[in-house]
Amino acid sequence: MIIETKLVSSLTKVFADEDLAEPYVSFASALLGETYSFQVAYRSDKLVKEMKVEIHSQLNVTARVVGLVPSEYPCHFDYDDHTLRHTPGLYPDPLFPIIEEEGLTAFPNQWRSIWITVDIEQDVRPGDHQIEIALICTNGDHIKETFQLNVTDANLPEQGVIHTEWLHTDCIASIYQLEIFSDKYWDTVEKYVKTAADHHINMILTPLFTPPLDTEIGGERPTVQLVDVTKEGEKYTFHFEKLLRWFKMCQNNGIRYFEFSHLFSQWGAKHPPKIIGNVHGKKQKLFGWETDATSQDYRSFLAQFLPALIQLLEESDLTDYCYFHISDEPRMEHLESYTNASRVMNDYLGDLPIIDALSDYAFYEKGLIKNPVSANDHITPFLENNVPGLWTYYCTSQYKEVSNRFFNMPSSRNRILGMQLYKFNLQGFLHWGFNFWYSSYSQKKIDPFRNTDANYSFPSGDAFLVYPGEEGPIESLRLEVLREAFQDHSALQLLESYIGREQTLHLLENNLEQPLTFSHYPKEAAWLLAKRDEINERIKLEINVHTHK
Repeated sequence: MIIETKLVSSLTKVFADEDLAEPYVSFASALLGETYSFQVAYRSDKLVKEMKVEIHSQLNVTARVVGLVPSEYPCHFDYDDHTLRHTPGLYPDPLFPIIEEEGLTAFPNQWRSIWITVDIEQDVRPGDHQIEIALICTNGDHIKETFQLNVTDANLPEQGVIHTEWLHTDCIASIYQLEIFSDKYWDTVEKYVKTAADHHINMILTPLFTPPLDTEIGGERPTVQLVDVTKEGEKYTFHFEKLLRWFKMCQNNGIRYFEFSHLFSQWGAKHPPKIIGNVHGKKQKLFGWETDATSQDYRSFLAQFLPALIQLLEESDLTDYCYFHISDEPRMEHLESYTNASRVMNDYLGDLPIIDALSDYAFYEKGLIKNPVSANDHITPFLENNVPGLWTYYCTSQYKEVSNRFFNMPSSRNRILGMQLYKFNLQGFLHWGFNFWYSSYSQKKIDPFRNTDANYSFPSGDAFLVYPGEEGPIESLRLEVLREAFQDHSALQLLESYIGREQTLHLLENNLEQPLTFSHYPKEAAWLLAKRDEINERIKLEINVHTHK
C-alpha cells in the first residue's frame, strides 16, 4: 500500500480523475482575525478505509473532506478558455465534516483532498505557526504534512464593501419540510444567516413579501412574507412583529445591512409581488400576477405601506442600513414599466437607496435609479462616467472573460473579485444564489447534492453556495474562496490606511502587462497567492515603520 499526500492551496480544485499537477504550497501569511484555508491532497494505490485525521497546532484548525457532486450542465455552449474543463462529471465542491468513526476513504488512484480551515483569532501570537496534519491508517502507518502560517501583527479591518448573496428562505422550508414561521423554521434559517455572516456576507435579502424572483408567470413560490397585512375597506394596517424578529436575528449573527425584496415583478416590473392579507378574518391574496403594477389599488397600498415601513426603520435606527429594490434585471424593452415603478417608489423613499441589478446604462442616465448594480460584463460605461455608489453582480450570463464561480472555472476566477472591487472602489457586490434549491422558475424543488444546475437550467455553481445538511448548511469550497476574495479587499483597505490609495493601487498592479479590469486580470492562482503575501508583507513593513517613529 502506497499513500501519497501533497499540500496545495485553497485555489486548487482536486479532481478524482486527473493527475495533480498543482505546485506544492507549504507556507503562507495571514492577518489577525482572518480565516485561512489550504488543502491536503491524498491518494492511494489501493482502497483504504477508516483513515484518521489528526491535527496538531496552537491555532484553531478544523478539517473537512472535499466531496464530489455531479454536473450535467457545467457550462454554456460558447464557453471561454478560462475554464478547467467543460465536460459533465464529478466536481469537487461540498465540504463535509469528517465523521470520526468513519474517517477518510482513499480510493485506488484517485486524488481527493482535505480542506483545512484556520481561524486566526485576534489574540493569536504574531509570527510563524506550525500546522501538522497526519493521516493514520488502521495498520498504524502515518503520513504527515506540515504547513507554516505566518501571522502578521495587524487586524483585518471591518469590511468596507457591502456583500449580499440572496437567501431563499422558502427553499429552506421546502428542503427541510418545515412549516414556515415555526420555531424550527426560524432556527434553521438562522443557521444559514450565521453561515452567510461568517463568510463576509454582511447584507441579507429580507422578504417583506414573497420575493418575485425566478418565478414562472402565473406561478407562485411559498409565502414567506414578514409583514402581516390587514385590509379594512381601503385602509391597510401593517404588523411588523415578524420583521422585527428578523432584524434582531440577523443582527445577532453579524448581519449589518438589509435589502428589502422587490416591490415589482422581475424582468419587467409589470406586476406586484404576491401579497397575502387578512380580510374579514380570512387570509387571501391581495396582489399578484392578476394585478397591474400601475393599478390604483396597488399604488394606494404602497402609499400606506412605505411610510409605515420607513417610520419603523426610523424608530429602530435602521434607516442607514436598509436598501430597497424595484424590479430585478429590467431590460430596455421594460423601460416604460420600470419608469412608472421607479416614480412610485421615489415618491415615498426620498433619499433612501434603491439598488437593482441591470445591464443598460440608460436606466441610470435617465435618473430611474441612483444606485445601479451593473453586471460585471456591462460595467464599463458606468465606470467611465464615474457613477457614485456603484455595485456589480454576475450570474449565469456572465461567463466570458469576467469573474464568476461555476464548478468548471478555476478558483482564481472566483477570488479575483475582491481585488477588482477594490481597484474600482465599488460599494457592493450582489449575487442571486446563496441557496436556490429549486428548478428554474421555481417549478419544483431539487436535491442540490444530485442536481447542481437548477434542473438543467444554469451551469453548476450558479444557483447556490451551500448545501442542505442534516444539521444545517454544508459549505462549498466556492464559498470559502469567495470569503478569501473579500478578505483580500479588506487587506488592501488596511494597506491603504498606511500608504494611501495611489501607492496601494501601484502595488496591486505592479508588473502587470495591462491595468486590472473586470475582463483583464491575471489568470494564475500563483499570482493571487503571491500578491496577497506581498500585501501582507508591506503591511508588516509599514507597521514596523510606524512603531519605530
